[in-house]
Order: sequence, then structure tokens, then C-alpha cells
Amino acid sequence: MSNLIEIYNLNKSFFISKKVRVLKKISYKFKSGKIYSLMGPSGSGKSTLLNLLSLIDRPSSGSIKINGKQINFNETDKNDILRANKIGIIYQQDNLLPDFTAFENIYLASLAGGNNKELSKSKTELLLKKVGLLNRSEHYPSQLSGGEKQRISIARALINDPQIILADEPTGSLDLDTAKVIFDILKKQINSNRIIIFATHNRFFANKSDCLLEMINGNMKSING
Repeated sequence: MSNLIEIYNLNKSFFISKKVRVLKKISYKFKSGKIYSLMGPSGSGKSTLLNLLSLIDRPSSGSIKINGKQINFNETDKNDILRANKIGIIYQQDNLLPDFTAFENIYLASLAGGNNKELSKSKTELLLKKVGLLNRSEHYPSQLSGGEKQRISIARALINDPQIILADEPTGSLDLDTAKVIFDILKKQINSNRIIIFATHNRFFANKSDCLLEMINGNMKSING
């Protein structure tokens, strides 16, 4: 297994009324073909780390490599293209576009990834079948249950066949039975060329990962991997 993501001495600080260090010199190598869970209390840095790995935010210091290439956080256009094509993001609150149907939410993500309309349409239909929601394709987010919206979010994250799937508390707002269904769908997306990194407060789901990483006070340690 190759190292798909490598982070070195990653620091992140925020300035509010004073400087707050959220991540403190974190180094780790994420290997392809594995599922990683991030556990820790609120404020431990889980979401901050995911935002850095998604290239949405930039570190205060330290570096990130993806596929052996160091990320230059000044190259925002290049990083936007990398994110659209290589990184799928799933949020706790689905972040679906409320004025667009389930189909359109997925389809538009495919167009953003540079695919043409026909390919985007066929890929969207296949993914809707995969998550069991083809019959809900013309429904708007307000017409879907929490579990259905999260399945649409997973389909949207998968539309461009990303190597990296990042999920921030993907089951946190769902009841346990629905959460198990969502987690099983997510876990089935792993393959030898892909990694999944998800943040959770739930040890039941964290223990189902290949590698459990615990975050406390901006530090990270491996529990089982």
C-alpha cells in the first residue's frame, strides 16, 4: 500500500481574542486502501484537520503531500481542481443545495469536475441506484429524510470517483439504525486506490475502521493502526 496522503509537522492556529493552537505539529502517513477514523472530544481538531486535508483551509505551518506531491496553498485554482476531481467531502449536515433536486445536486458536482452533460447524467443515475434512491431523484432536500439526504451526500461525494473521501461526523445527526445503514454504504466505497477518513464521536463506528486515530488537545496518536 502506498502513502496517499502525508502530513508533516502540521500546525493550525486561529486568532480570536487571542491565539489558539488547534493542531500541534501533527505528522502522519495515510495509506491507500484503508479506512481511518478520527476520534476525540469537540474542539480537539478533527474538523480542522479534515478542512486542511480537503484543501479548503491552509495550515499555519507544516506541509501536506497528496500522491507524493507537496500542496502549494497559494495555488488556489489548482487546488480547487484537485479537490473537485480527487476529493469527495461528506458533511454531518448534508449541505445539499436546497433549490435543486437530489439528481441535480449530484449532477452539478459532476459538471464541476469537468464531465460533459451526458456522462454526468449517466453517472448520476448509476449512483442514485447504488444508494437506493433512484425513485427519489426529483425530490428536493426538504422532501427527503435525514438518512436519504445523507445518502445523496455520499453519492455526490463519489460522483467524480475520488481517491480521497473525507467525512465529518457523517452519522452524527442520525438515529442509530439509520446511521448503521449510512456507515455500511460508506464503508463499501473503499478500494485499493482510495482512502476514507471520517471524524466521529461514536466508538462503535470508529472501531470498524482499519486505523483509529485519537485527537486530544491538538495532538494525534494512533490507537490500533
